[in-house]
Amino acid sequence: MTTDSVKARRRVVIIGGGFGGLNVAKKLKSAAVQITVLDRRNHHLFQPLLYQVAAAALNPSDIAMPIRRILRRQKNTEVLLGEATAIDATRRVVRLEDGEIPYDYLVVATGATHSYFGKDQWARFAPGLKTIEDALLIRRRVLLAYEMAEREEDPQIQRRWLNFLIVGAGPTGVELAGALAEISRQTLEMDFRRIDPTSARIVLLEGAPRVLPTYPEDLSEAAERQLTKLGVEVRTHAQVTAIDADGAVVGSERIPASTVIWAAGVAASPLARSLGVPLDRAGRVVVEPDLSVPGHPEIFVIGDLAAARSGGKPVPGIAPAAIQEGKHTAKNIIGEMRGIARIPFHYRDKGSIATIGRAAAVADLGRFKFHGFFAWLTWLVVHIFFLIGFRNRLLVLIEWAWSYLTTERGARLITGLPSAEVEAEGLCAPTGVEPLGQAPAPAPAGQVNAPNNPPLKSTSG
Repeated sequence: MTTDSVKARRRVVIIGGGFGGLNVAKKLKSAAVQITVLDRRNHHLFQPLLYQVAAAALNPSDIAMPIRRILRRQKNTEVLLGEATAIDATRRVVRLEDGEIPYDYLVVATGATHSYFGKDQWARFAPGLKTIEDALLIRRRVLLAYEMAEREEDPQIQRRWLNFLIVGAGPTGVELAGALAEISRQTLEMDFRRIDPTSARIVLLEGAPRVLPTYPEDLSEAAERQLTKLGVEVRTHAQVTAIDADGAVVGSERIPASTVIWAAGVAASPLARSLGVPLDRAGRVVVEPDLSVPGHPEIFVIGDLAAARSGGKPVPGIAPAAIQEGKHTAKNIIGEMRGIARIPFHYRDKGSIATIGRAAAVADLGRFKFHGFFAWLTWLVVHIFFLIGFRNRLLVLIEWAWSYLTTERGARLITGLPSAEVEAEGLCAPTGVEPLGQAPAPAPAGQVNAPNNPPLKSTSG
């Protein structure tokens, strides 16, 4: 192929190497286009299993794969590591910190991040779960809490270390709560001498009337029963009004806890604002029926960043929807290059599944709604199927089989920076507790040392 023929090809730039972006690239494999996939991380992440990394059941490499490896056989595709800072729709370029990338077609699939509903100061005390860095931070805080409790003489402070709060009872919150309960009741049961890990208090807080609010009511009730059986304290109608180093305030009640995890809300990537088009309340782009941006048919927005509708209903921000949107967008690009009119996107809802714990899950598959062991088995099969790469599928299957038979978790490593480095981030022990082997650093003149969480560091964006 000559250089001139490559230059003559339409240039398709895809921002984001998640489910949506990858499926656009794969579908365009044989098309007469030159593809650039841009991502600020070098790997594709299987987010639905991220909570298992946080719960020490899987390693990060089990659920992630380098984007270059996934697309290495596509001769018309290049992968660039970098972060888009803005989109200039008039000039048709994507701006980076160190340059620009021109495009003929642009697909924006940058996903979503945490939303603290205007209380961004809570982020340092209650990390969310969107990246590998988030998962490792949560894993560190959870495992370190047990270690600190083992060393603690004061029963009140020890109790605080063994309290774990999860804010938000959607699928992520429910799955995390179940996993943390299994860690305390099964995995760590015999590992400590001065504390009883089974006495750990796992509290799941939900502002809505029931857990899994988007699921049918009978499945929500089944999920709550299964959580309660595992030892999770479920509180609905629970509005969190404050979060700090010592726990959270629910209504007028303070719940002391060393570990608070945020699973209550998401917000669209801020890149959407640079498009200058209407956004919904969550910051998502209100797209046309074909998933393009109003006034800019050459720009498509898919995945969690798109406020798309199908059949009059909003399209959910889940992996199957992003995959379908990616494939549909690629088909429209190919069709338009052949002179075929675009077709609107139609979402095929294949249902939802959430796991609660060992042999416990709920499944809403349209006409079929069930829970318990068979729902859990279905969850296993579906998630193994969606993982990318034979190696990852095999490793995850082996880890799950081993965990099911032995209740062991093979990724129980506390990793992170030394206390002195972490204190610079404002993350240390609860009020009155010093990090292990570390004296409190003096505050700069005119500044008071703030009470903080365990010695941890988040590198998430």
